[in-house]
Amino acid sequence: MNLSGIVGYPVTPFSDDNGNVDFDNLGRVIDTLLEAQVDAIAALGSAGEAAYLTENEWQQVAEYTVKHVNHRVPVVIGIAELTTAQSIKRAQYAYQVGVDMIMVSPFSYYKLNEDEIFGHYESISNATPLPIMIYNNPATCGVDMSPQFMLKMVNDITNTCMIKDSTGDIQRMHKIYKLSNGKVPFFNGCNHMALEAFNAGASGWCTVAPCLIGKQPKQLFDAVKQSDNEKARELFYQQYEFLEFIVQLGLAAAVKSGFAIQGTPIGGPRKPLLPLTELKQKQLKTMLLELNSVA
Repeated sequence: MNLSGIVGYPVTPFSDDNGNVDFDNLGRVIDTLLEAQVDAIAALGSAGEAAYLTENEWQQVAEYTVKHVNHRVPVVIGIAELTTAQSIKRAQYAYQVGVDMIMVSPFSYYKLNEDEIFGHYESISNATPLPIMIYNNPATCGVDMSPQFMLKMVNDITNTCMIKDSTGDIQRMHKIYKLSNGKVPFFNGCNHMALEAFNAGASGWCTVAPCLIGKQPKQLFDAVKQSDNEKARELFYQQYEFLEFIVQLGLAAAVKSGFAIQGTPIGGPRKPLLPLTELKQKQLKTMLLELNSVA
């Protein structure tokens, strides 16, 4: 499967009255991403509050996302489970409902060694034909995989074919590119490194930003691809403060506040997560007014 460009993350809306998943608003969020010309939709990641959903909610969101996108772009589903058995169950469900790719993080309570991580990915690969993006996000998952080890898995495990790195270490991306001779696609998951990552050979950028700033991430990607370095820098620095802000404040809370500011309230995050304070909402509103005035 060939994948490149902007991979957009939908947040998961909850209704204010009963706290259940609000599928009408989820459709609006997905439509917002599609209007922003993302190249794929990646549901049920951290921005989608996947860790706070029940099993039934997780399945419903996965199925709804596939049906609503309706083949307009590929659908990627995030899987980050403590046990291999639960990861396999979710991978098989994703395949059953028509997902195009799974993005797997080895979530850890006990510190996992490389043999355990390798076995985790291999077992998932053996259980489903879906392509697997290896996702390294040690700050959230408690597991840090080296570029060398991730490339070994790409070489030795049948369905692992791409890498996403969210460590914020640009040297890792250089290593992935160099050690694979540029043949293994890798994606940036660290918002404030988008420009550096593209320059290091990243195939794409996984981000929730298009939910609030439309086509600007895609415009940055296009400028890099067209070797328009001056335009790429200008576009990146326009977005930079906003990108840092939403990460620092929490993607789900920040983006949901942003939707409300822009006239589409979709509820707040699920507790224990809290919505943005009034002061932070004002700061976000100022940023969005500035960004959307230059779009």
